[in-house]
Amino acid sequence: MRGEYTMSACRFARRDRVEQRLGIYHDSGRTQGPKALNRPVTSGSKGMPPGESGMRTGRAKIDISTVLNDLLTQVGRCVTLDHSTQAVVLRDQAALRARGIDVLVNAAVFGTQHERAAARWLIWELGQVLGIRPASIHELYMARGRGALPPTFTTPAMNIRIMSYDSMRAAIASVLKANVGAFIFEIARGEMIYSDQRPAEFTAVAVAAAIKEGFRGPLFIQGDHFQINAEKFEHAPDAEVASLHRLINESLDAGFYNIDIDTSTLVDLTKPVLDDQQHANYDLCQAFSDYIRARQPAGVTVSLGGEIGEVGHRNSTVAELRTFMNGYETHITRKPGLSKISIQTGTSHGGTVLPDGSIAGVNIDFECLRELSEAARDYGMGGAVQHGASTLPESVFDKFVQAGAIEVHLATALMQVVFDSMPKALNVDITDWLFSHALSERKAGDTDEQFLHKTRKKATGAFKRALWTMGEAERQKVREALMTRFDMLFTHLGVNNTRGCVESTVHVPEIHKRLEDFAIQRFETDDTRAFAD
Repeated sequence: MRGEYTMSACRFARRDRVEQRLGIYHDSGRTQGPKALNRPVTSGSKGMPPGESGMRTGRAKIDISTVLNDLLTQVGRCVTLDHSTQAVVLRDQAALRARGIDVLVNAAVFGTQHERAAARWLIWELGQVLGIRPASIHELYMARGRGALPPTFTTPAMNIRIMSYDSMRAAIASVLKANVGAFIFEIARGEMIYSDQRPAEFTAVAVAAAIKEGFRGPLFIQGDHFQINAEKFEHAPDAEVASLHRLINESLDAGFYNIDIDTSTLVDLTKPVLDDQQHANYDLCQAFSDYIRARQPAGVTVSLGGEIGEVGHRNSTVAELRTFMNGYETHITRKPGLSKISIQTGTSHGGTVLPDGSIAGVNIDFECLRELSEAARDYGMGGAVQHGASTLPESVFDKFVQAGAIEVHLATALMQVVFDSMPKALNVDITDWLFSHALSERKAGDTDEQFLHKTRKKATGAFKRALWTMGEAERQKVREALMTRFDMLFTHLGVNNTRGCVESTVHVPEIHKRLEDFAIQRFETDDTRAFAD
């Protein structure tokens, strides 16, 4: 155990290798930005970091139509444009799945600004053509709430932080094998920042993974923990609300038709009256609910979630749920309201890490979960949502179904599968990077193992390119390990063979977009320690 960490000479000696993993190189002693991908160099892009091509004063600007044609050439003309309507035309589906979609998704993530925009538009439109469309799970949950569907499954909501294309491919391969319809890909506000995945990119990768694996049907993409920072809200409430409004707008534009509003950070348990404790929570949740309803696309009823108890704190009660919902329903002006509600039953995000790096056992109050799910259905919702469940033992996942939970969120253990399956040398480089760049987050008394377990997620963005560009054999090993995990989760959560009930209840409109809708913007960043994930 290191105690107070000091970087050793051997770690300095390995720094060059770590920087190479990150795409950083040195020229005459000056650190440069990330190396360009192996892609045709377009005017103005040589030697520039992704996203800056044609943007600096004095640089030659690039016509996005030229970039679009270059991309179509790279995919081998399996995709073309109808020049009279500018509609995307799929010429060769087999060729698209074999190679073309790999080209497009890499451009959507690592390309220049114009390449990203063009690739994301093509992927979105190809999804519409193929019937792979972002959708809202609202109708499915409301059918559960009114008893039109039996409470025989709990929807897995999977937070995809790392190697997103391969992770989503693995999940969809398991989905196809078991005829799963009820599943969600999600990402939280904090995860977007440290994993370097904005909503438009996240959606593009999800649709691309579905195309690659041959999936067809509704794709539920969710904004998890769209959360208010209580400290910022106290000092500058209008600015904090405006910040979340911008994220909501960005996410709706990207096809996030499922959003979990988390204003539970404003619950004040020091007040003696329940309504006073929950008032700020339900009041602001109602305001965000109305805001989203006013901006959701035509033909889409966004699935909205609320939260009454911050994960990792004391367990929620039925009285709290009723107090929150009564206040919320009194104030909303744009219906319908919530389709689900998140509660606390004894878990914490990432689990409680013991000194040896293992996860402590958790005593989940499944009776509390059952009672709160029943109370949620009294308000027409599908049930209660369980957060922080991925690190639990396999034996307990059946109990979420038995307790009537409508949804369970899974994150840390999925990420850990990737770390356990990647090449050892890359894991060593990530460890070196964390001890160099994340020490400010180390708590007094933490062992190395505790520190690494809690901060490993912070390396997902920094090592994003290195992870995406591992060899195919290495990536296949990761996918196979993830599939084993997904197979287990889907079976225990009862979502196998749910495709039929999803297709019979969920309305999925065909929504076409324009190329200019994918113009890349610059986004603010926050200290990720302020947000749950």
